[in-house]
Amino acid sequence: MTIPASLPRILLIVLGAFSALSAVAGMGLLTIGGGAGLPDSYLGPFESFVVPGLILGVVVGGTQLWSTVALIRRSSLAPLATAIAGFGMQIWIAIEVAMVHDVIVLHVLYFVTGTLQLILLLVLLGVVPGLVRSTNRAA
Repeated sequence: MTIPASLPRILLIVLGAFSALSAVAGMGLLTIGGGAGLPDSYLGPFESFVVPGLILGVVVGGTQLWSTVALIRRSSLAPLATAIAGFGMQIWIAIEVAMVHDVIVLHVLYFVTGTLQLILLLVLLGVVPGLVRSTNRAA
């Protein structure tokens, strides 16, 4: 079974855009929305949800946006940006789960999103030989 060569890149752009928008929305809920009803036990070492919200929006959302833009522009930095974004998402979720001592559906969703980014990156880079069908652009 082979897939079109453009499919991994398109899926990475969609996942990155979704993750970037989600992170910025999460930042808004945490900073402006005061945690959006989350219990104070989720704060861990923080006094409010502002710092975690800023980390989510700026760091997680920023790397996701960087990856998305790099993929759209076909930048030589796209693989690096995508790897950082995917691992960053996984690290964010792992730390969050450790701090709140709870796993909810959103944790699973975003951990899987980061994992999919890394898998698709490997496919895009040709690490899985024979899976991607190259296209002849001259034809």
